[in-house]
Amino acid sequence: MAVKKFKPVTPGQRRKVISSFEEITFGSPEKTLLSPVRNSGGRNNSGKMTMRYIGGGHKKKYREIDFLREKDGIPATVKTVEYDPNRSARIALVYYADGEKRYIIAPNGIKVGQVILSGKDAAPEIGNTLFLSDIPLGTNIHNIELYPSQGAAIARSAGCYASLTSREGRHAIIKMPSGETRKILVTCKATVGMTSNPDHFLEVSGKAGRSRWLGRRPRNRGVAMNPVDHPMGGGEGKASGGHPRSRKGIPAKGYKTRKPKNASNKLIIERRKK
Repeated sequence: MAVKKFKPVTPGQRRKVISSFEEITFGSPEKTLLSPVRNSGGRNNSGKMTMRYIGGGHKKKYREIDFLREKDGIPATVKTVEYDPNRSARIALVYYADGEKRYIIAPNGIKVGQVILSGKDAAPEIGNTLFLSDIPLGTNIHNIELYPSQGAAIARSAGCYASLTSREGRHAIIKMPSGETRKILVTCKATVGMTSNPDHFLEVSGKAGRSRWLGRRPRNRGVAMNPVDHPMGGGEGKASGGHPRSRKGIPAKGYKTRKPKNASNKLIIERRKK
């Protein structure tokens, strides 16, 4: 999974870096696993704009992903590895032995024809989903549940993984992608390996139009506004704008937004690095 650079024959290709898509094996999605996506354009139910810089973009459909992986003991064969416009990682279409088709987040290194399994009988191999009590210590994992039978909530984007460092009674100690170390119940499930498309962070749009294809409208800076419009606006000439903050005055750097009485605080051993 590499990236592709272009010769600077046009201004839009001068700094353009995109995925090579060499791991994609099929173009058309499975129709039975598609559902419509309704884009709001940043408007609420009365048509008023409530979120700025959203609108346009290419029409797309949602691929229904199996984050639960609850079909324990039933082997599934990987048929295709596909592109998903709704996420940065690739997805894989798997056929279960009972005839059911499902999409999963494709682990890095998964191949067409590979057989994957979930549940207590599964081996700790790439693509298999096991309980945290059955995964060997030191293993890289992704698609981790925070609560049993909730479905994967952690380490789902491109190139993400967490490390299972130890176990203490009912809890497993997980080192998260952010650097945070926390406890998760050993009855939660996780998938072995890291997610696909690890070079996603190297991609560069190259032109503003590519952002518009993704539904992102032009964003204007607060320091370029008037004081009536933004706390960082105003001033003579190119003023710096003061302390970085949002349009509503919330500081942007170093301001803690986590609730101090959050119930999950007791499960966090070490906070993420600042």
